[in-house]
Amino acid sequence: MVSYGLAEGLTVGVEHLWPLAVLPVAALLLAYLVFRDGGDRSASARSRRLLFLSRLVIVILLVVAAMGPYTVQTRETPGEPRVTLLTDESESMGVYPNVTADLVADVEAEGVPVTRATVGSGTDSRVGDGIVANLRENGTVVVLSDGQVTTGRSLQTAAEAAASLNTTVSTVDTSPDRTERVVSLSGPSTVTIGLSSEFVVSLSGVEAEDPVPVTVSVDGETVREENLAAGNRIRVNQTFEERGTHRVTATIESDDIYGRNDVFYHTVRVVEKPDVLYVAQGEYPLRGYLGSAVVVQDIPADRLGNVSTLQEHVISGGGLVSVGGDNAYESGGYGQSPIASLLPVRVGEATGGATNIVLLVDISGSTREDLDVQKGIALDILDQLGDANRVGLVAFGSDAYRVAEIQELGGSREEMADRIRRLQPEDKPGTDIANGLLGADEMLGDRRGTIILLSDGFVANSERPVVVANQLGREGRRIIGVGAAQRVNVPVMRRIAEESGGSYFNADERSRLRLLFGSASRQFQGDGLTIVTPGTFITSGVELTANSRRANEVAVKSGADYQVATADGTPAIASWRFGLGRAVSITAYANDGTLGGLLEEPDSLVVTKSVNFAIGDPARESTGVIRVSDARVGEPATLTYRGAERPTAPEVSFRQVAERTYEGEFTPGSAGYGEVLNATYAANYPSEYGRFGTSRELNALVRATGGQSFETDDGEAIARLAQERSTEIRSVRESWDWVALLLALLAFALEVGFRRLQVYRGRTTLESGLT
Repeated sequence: MVSYGLAEGLTVGVEHLWPLAVLPVAALLLAYLVFRDGGDRSASARSRRLLFLSRLVIVILLVVAAMGPYTVQTRETPGEPRVTLLTDESESMGVYPNVTADLVADVEAEGVPVTRATVGSGTDSRVGDGIVANLRENGTVVVLSDGQVTTGRSLQTAAEAAASLNTTVSTVDTSPDRTERVVSLSGPSTVTIGLSSEFVVSLSGVEAEDPVPVTVSVDGETVREENLAAGNRIRVNQTFEERGTHRVTATIESDDIYGRNDVFYHTVRVVEKPDVLYVAQGEYPLRGYLGSAVVVQDIPADRLGNVSTLQEHVISGGGLVSVGGDNAYESGGYGQSPIASLLPVRVGEATGGATNIVLLVDISGSTREDLDVQKGIALDILDQLGDANRVGLVAFGSDAYRVAEIQELGGSREEMADRIRRLQPEDKPGTDIANGLLGADEMLGDRRGTIILLSDGFVANSERPVVVANQLGREGRRIIGVGAAQRVNVPVMRRIAEESGGSYFNADERSRLRLLFGSASRQFQGDGLTIVTPGTFITSGVELTANSRRANEVAVKSGADYQVATADGTPAIASWRFGLGRAVSITAYANDGTLGGLLEEPDSLVVTKSVNFAIGDPARESTGVIRVSDARVGEPATLTYRGAERPTAPEVSFRQVAERTYEGEFTPGSAGYGEVLNATYAANYPSEYGRFGTSRELNALVRATGGQSFETDDGEAIARLAQERSTEIRSVRESWDWVALLLALLAFALEVGFRRLQVYRGRTTLESGLT
């Protein structure tokens, strides 16, 4: 196939070139037949030349037809504009005026038909499902909804489906005209007897500027009364002195649309204090003293007693907290002691160490405008990695490309940087992160390692990369996602990273990679203690202000969670699961050898949560219902039962999930407190009554699909968008072999007709040509 561009939007070409080889053979054969000596009845030389020329033209036209001539022309073709209007009639839309009928009339007045569909009703808001069901190629979908999805597909999934069909999803902005308030309460579900616990009461809503009275009660007795405005919260501290289940209830007095979300119910299970063995300087043989957790502070290994018993304790489900100091870790001989195997850190190693890393850079068409940004971020990340790391480079779009093989970075840093600078966007359409991850996995081979994924996260199918990430995580490959674009699909990037056991960082957080992979010459520099992995049990809700001056020389082990770092990037807190138990290392300390500011508020919370993490479930040895989740009316809730036999209860279905452990599922029919198998649970209003106002996910969906936000009187603009979207620019291919065949037939007919006409006029056949 050969083609040439004659003008903008016009290309001409032929399918085959081999017919050209037939042309000289056919011309020679024709010349032989025409000019051979035919005896006395031979035609004149003039007649022979005319016949040869006419037949040669016919042969040329036949050869051209055999070559398959064609043209490709870019044309603008009008389509059939149509607007699909998806209306949400669920309860949360009760705070908005009904503008559907007027909007439909305005759009249809512009000559554009409107197809209406309902995507939510009552307490069921399947907005994501409704959008996906009404998508069509190059279509226009307008959503009249608050975007508060309660069940079905997420709006993120809908955005991916719309992008794959080149469909825009737009919204109609409506302002609430009715007041609605929602009260909620959060707090621990299991607490220890005698210790203060914090519960947070929040008030949200729309058109709700005035404060209203809030009452918080515990077991029916009022413990707090206060006026609260929407958008604010109050904190209630409560100490429970009796074991068992207690009821915490928050109630508001509000004159609004719905009354069922004016009360929130919460249950708290109070258990005995766990046994914690605290070991400081002195002889402490561990056998016989082990409780739920052991806290070891600044103790040399040779003063720990029977460490084998401590190992058995952690493996069988106990906890260990190892607090550093001048006599611990590298200064306490931990590296040569059996305790080293229990800890989530390696002893006596500098921060970072050496690991196998694959930089995975998105060069797909969707990142064309952001590729320079991605290359800049990749170069910055490369600068953060220590020389001892072994680093490779893979680029991906619809396919994966091995750009640079894994090698020690110390001797290849400049070459790797040059390869990054020379990356170019892929011409083929589509973004397949899963293929990129598989390409990075192939480069790692049999080696454990880390994949640093730089992408905007926009893919047609987000499930496949998540599945691949999960598989890589099971194989010991961690994925660290970095949002590397002006617009990033954060939920997808975060989910991919977390499925592998890794973390997600925004572009402005990438300096934290120094904490994980930096060498002594490329250390992180902060102002104090820094949370490395936010959102974990230990770090969620924690505020750090302390600046611990010293830390033991350790590095976080592969598979452990790096929780907190010091100002220079040294590990301060790390954790992991060991056997059935848990272990935490706290390696930062003050100049005087104590924990210093870590024992003062607000930093003391991270120490408390570290010990609680090690303790785990203090009631793990009890039987009966050991856990029951607070529930929503009409939505499934779960309970966990431990016992020798499968339990039975009305309207509860049980399945065995572990030895002597069963999980049950039930669906509450009304709000309030209920009981199942002598365990109390709380059932609250359906999720539909919990969120009012336009969701951020809906706005993200509009941006991701290139849609617009319209006002309620923008029917003309909606119709115009549908007309623009229905007009397509297509490459139209047309074959012209039939024209060559038609011309050949016409030439033959004219030549034969001309000769017959000569005969008819009285000339001999010899004068008019060959017979």
